[in-house]
Amino acid sequence: MQAVKSWARKADVLQVSRSAAPEVATTRIMARALATFYAFGGSAGLLMTLDAESGVRRSVLAVLSCVALVGSVVVGRWGPSWPRAFFHGAVGAATALIVTAVAIAPDPVTSVAAAVLITFVVVDAHFFFPSRQALAHLVAAVVGITAALVAGDVGIGTALGLDLTLVSIGAVIRTLVTLASDASRDPLTGLSNRRGFDQALDELMSEASRTGEALSAVLIDVDHFKAVNDTYGHEAGDKVLCRVAGVWQTELPDRALLARHGGDEFSLLLPGMAGAEALAVVRRVCGLDPTVSLSCGVAQYRSSDSASQLMRSADRALYEAKVRGRGRAELVSSTAPAGYDTRVHRRP
Repeated sequence: MQAVKSWARKADVLQVSRSAAPEVATTRIMARALATFYAFGGSAGLLMTLDAESGVRRSVLAVLSCVALVGSVVVGRWGPSWPRAFFHGAVGAATALIVTAVAIAPDPVTSVAAAVLITFVVVDAHFFFPSRQALAHLVAAVVGITAALVAGDVGIGTALGLDLTLVSIGAVIRTLVTLASDASRDPLTGLSNRRGFDQALDELMSEASRTGEALSAVLIDVDHFKAVNDTYGHEAGDKVLCRVAGVWQTELPDRALLARHGGDEFSLLLPGMAGAEALAVVRRVCGLDPTVSLSCGVAQYRSSDSASQLMRSADRALYEAKVRGRGRAELVSSTAPAGYDTRVHRRP
């Protein structure tokens, strides 16, 4: 407790970047959306070849369309397990395919039709990535499409008109995504809130049931938090919460989801990790900042678990960690610890 108080006296408020993109989509949703766009883009490309003039360019356009369809299968099958960074490559590849299709299109009409597909890239980029990264994808798309259209004997006015449309679509998507993100984000720490956590939990449990992939849930509680608030004020307490959020966000795997449940309690989902592995990760991260004492409870998802059962198991483990002296992480045991009320969690 003294360590927490000492830290609270001198800590600065952790700045949560508001320019960072609201990442409302999990990698599973990102993969599904991108696979859909690849599939529709490839199908549209094949339809365009029906009216295009015969020749080598028409054949190349057909090949590019087939590549997009193959990409749809790849992203749909393996995309949900990719790190977020991999989606930059997938979106960039889509841009390259579309720009190439515009450049080799056999006639101006087909060039314009192919260029319209770049809207898929703009939507994906602004839905998936932080603002600056989305802007980089937008600039690459606009520059590439403009150059390809002009080289294909399409008027500069038509090209610039399409560019303006792309920019406006990006701005609208960014606004909508920001609003959606705010509804699922904790304003103090920038983490997901209870609503965002529950949505992710349902999705990851469905994925674990379908694929057999391991999934672990964690409850994290700041020890003696009320004493910090009572002694040093709520501003000091807020600094502690932001510090915890910052340390954990930096150290967790890409696919992990960290949320603030409210008050001094955080929750964590670790897809792809069994209970023992998740416990090791939690203990490692807890040890990185000895100035803040944390109690953590870890539970592994079982196919028969509901969301409430999984989180109750994590709550039991958290209770056990507190009973054993706080400042530790425990993996749930098969039986409830002595003194644990199975109806209502009571913190010792």
